[in-house]
Amino acid sequence: MYKNFFKRLIDFALSLTAIIVLSPLYLILIILGAIFMGGNPFFTQERPGKNEKVFKLIKFRSMDNRKDKNGELLPDSVRLNKYGRFIRATSLDELPELFNILTGDMAIVGPRPLRVYYLPWYTEEEKHRHDVRPGLTGWAQVNGRNNCNWDKRLALDVEYVSNISFLFDLKIICMTVGCVLKRSDVNVDNQDEGRLDLIRQEKWKDR
Repeated sequence: MYKNFFKRLIDFALSLTAIIVLSPLYLILIILGAIFMGGNPFFTQERPGKNEKVFKLIKFRSMDNRKDKNGELLPDSVRLNKYGRFIRATSLDELPELFNILTGDMAIVGPRPLRVYYLPWYTEEEKHRHDVRPGLTGWAQVNGRNNCNWDKRLALDVEYVSNISFLFDLKIICMTVGCVLKRSDVNVDNQDEGRLDLIRQEKWKDR
C-alpha cells in the first residue's frame, strides 16, 4: 500500500510544502545563479525515470559556459567556479528537483536517475532499478557512493527497490540529512567512478 499509493502522496505533499517554504531561497539562488553563471541559472538534462521513461531533470547550474578560442567549452574543472563549488558542497544545486518530484517524474527517495546512454549497459537484475521513480536521494547515495564500484552501487539500488517501506525511506532521509550537514558527497552526477557504459563495454567485449 505504501509503495503503490502513500509514497507518491507523501512525495507530492512534502515537495509542494518545501517549494513554498523555500521560495525565498529559490529567488535568491536564481538571482545569484544568473550573475555567477552569466545567464540561465538552471541546468536541464534528460534522464530515464520509472519504466525507463525519459524526463528532463532540472538543477541549478554549477558550471559556467566559458569557452576556448575555438568556441569549445572549457574542461569541467575550469568551469566549476567558486559559486558552483559552494552550491554543490551544500547540495543546493539539487533543490529544483523538488519540481520533478511534484510533477511525478521523481520521488524523494529512490535510485538516482543516471544517464540515458547507460540504459543498454544494465544487467537484467539491475534494470529493476527503473521499476520505481528515481529519487532525490537513495540507498546507494548514503552508503559511500564514491567508495562503491558500479556493481555495488547498482546492487544497492536493486536492494532498495526490493525493500521499499516507509521506515526504510525515513532512514534514508535521516542519513541524507546527516551527509548534507557533514557535507559528505551525495552528489551522484560526480563521475569519480568512471562511466558505466565505457567500463562495461570493456568488461563485456568478449561476451
